[in-house]
Amino acid sequence: MALSEISPSYAGSRVLPPNDLSSRPINPLLAFKNRRPSLPCSARRIPRILCSVSPNQVQAPALSATPAGAASKRECFGVFCTTYDLKAADKTKSWKGLINIAVSGAAGMISNHLLFKLASGEVFGPDQPIALKLLGSDRSFQALEGVAMELEDSLYPLLREVSIGTDPYEVFQDAEWALLIGAKPRGPGMERAGLLDINGQIYAKQGKALNDVASRNVKVIVVGNPCNTNALICLKNAPNIPAKNFHALTRLDENRAKCQLALKAGVFYDKVSNMTIWGNHSTTQVPDFLNAKINGMPVTEVITDIKWLKEEFTERVQKRGGVLIQKWGRSSAASTAVSIVDGIRSLVTPTPEGDWFSSGVYSTGNPYGIAEDIVFSMPCRSKGDGDYELAKDVIFDDYLRERIKKTEAELLAEKRCVAHLTGEGNAYCDLPEDTMLPGEQ
Repeated sequence: MALSEISPSYAGSRVLPPNDLSSRPINPLLAFKNRRPSLPCSARRIPRILCSVSPNQVQAPALSATPAGAASKRECFGVFCTTYDLKAADKTKSWKGLINIAVSGAAGMISNHLLFKLASGEVFGPDQPIALKLLGSDRSFQALEGVAMELEDSLYPLLREVSIGTDPYEVFQDAEWALLIGAKPRGPGMERAGLLDINGQIYAKQGKALNDVASRNVKVIVVGNPCNTNALICLKNAPNIPAKNFHALTRLDENRAKCQLALKAGVFYDKVSNMTIWGNHSTTQVPDFLNAKINGMPVTEVITDIKWLKEEFTERVQKRGGVLIQKWGRSSAASTAVSIVDGIRSLVTPTPEGDWFSSGVYSTGNPYGIAEDIVFSMPCRSKGDGDYELAKDVIFDDYLRERIKKTEAELLAEKRCVAHLTGEGNAYCDLPEDTMLPGEQ
């Protein structure tokens, strides 16, 4: 078998003799049935784009045709260019059809932990082949190539394709999951309103790209901060995708809350259930100890120190990210990646009977009396089909409702601040206070 090697900086191609592949034996497992076709990168030519397709996968361009007279060229990354044409009898029959997973901010620290979990089968299962579509910037493109090289060298049999690029309209093509991690961090002296506008513009563009080229049922998890309002901007710019498919990541906050309750109660964290984070991923978030359980019992019956629950516990969860920066010198990356994995797995595996999980979701139609048309973290349950429903067996008291109203007011103010990005008129910023996001300085 010969391997065609093509470089984005070299318009020609060269064929490597078979002995050049001697260090990488062909694995008969690197094939599966019902492979999903991919759009060739040549459909929309931009500089610095690499992707993996095979000749028999090329389709008519869905966006814009290659300019007349342009040389036809297939660009791909290393071993992911190779096509193994095995006999039908040799093909693995137990694997599922390929799914496309797009990741923005793919050269960052969070992605550096996350991508290898995805490729290993830890997230979607040991029989689920995946294609990774990695989005970076011009500045990070060389690092993105390094990430692709490491994925290549890891020999994950489930990782069928890797494409990297800087244009979301290319990278998000046919995406069935979009993990939007990339965002500008808040710099010294930057107002919260400024961060909302800068990152909001990024997510408006990415929402438009998802709307145009992603799967109609793509599931979107927004990690880049301010993630609740970024998710709202993204979904408003993707009207052809159900608003219910967009999530803002609050699972790390849930995990942190479970950890603190377990430590206080002297139990292992798996004994803590029904933990809800209400509202915004900011210091106004509400870790709900009223509905949480330890060993199936209400937390308030196991931990009777209500003052600790209302004050120290709540503040520890709200400010955990900032404390970690002081200790570690940078914001959380590995634990954020773990929480993304947890968030996805909560949607693709059935929720244990009686339990629920936290996710920032579109509030319209919620049963809790929370303001509509914002992205608000609430308790969710899933049947394992990628969808979810809101938990209905939730209790409230005056303390919990008062805290929920505060985080709701902050999200409504953020929404007014980005009205120019959601198609709702002129922006007006009246943030009640300049609350720090968990992990900001």
